[in-house]
Amino acid sequence: MTIPWQIRSLADEDVEPVAAVLGLARLGQGDGRYVVAWEGDDPIGHAYLALTDPPQLQDVEVLPAYRRRGVASALAEAVERHAAVRGFERLRVEVSVDNAAAQAMYRKRGYRDAGLPAKRIRGTIMIRSGPLELDDTLVIWEKPLGQEREGSG
Repeated sequence: MTIPWQIRSLADEDVEPVAAVLGLARLGQGDGRYVVAWEGDDPIGHAYLALTDPPQLQDVEVLPAYRRRGVASALAEAVERHAAVRGFERLRVEVSVDNAAAQAMYRKRGYRDAGLPAKRIRGTIMIRSGPLELDDTLVIWEKPLGQEREGSG
């Protein structure tokens, strides 16, 4: 199956057009990297690899018109590959207990319960685009990564 989009790391010249339609809440926050899905010249989704210990898949967002087409899964795969080539053996994700669609996608990609207690988040956090009010419970899942090495993506 040929996909009509491509995924590549966020370049400096792409920040403005991506931020205009998707936002880049984690840009400039620590050590990490965004990968962006493009259809032609249009950004349609992104995900963030936080280079923490262990690394985390964060900020997965796909424009509504492109959901349920495999874009989020392809973004997750790209983040997994970037983490694996850096020598990480696992990748974590925190997902809302109420987000059944995201949970199904992560489960299909091989993520499982990390054995850690769920996290309740409530209050205001500051992100690049301004304050964000949160009231959610997140479960923590992780996936073992393959033995991919530098040069494979």
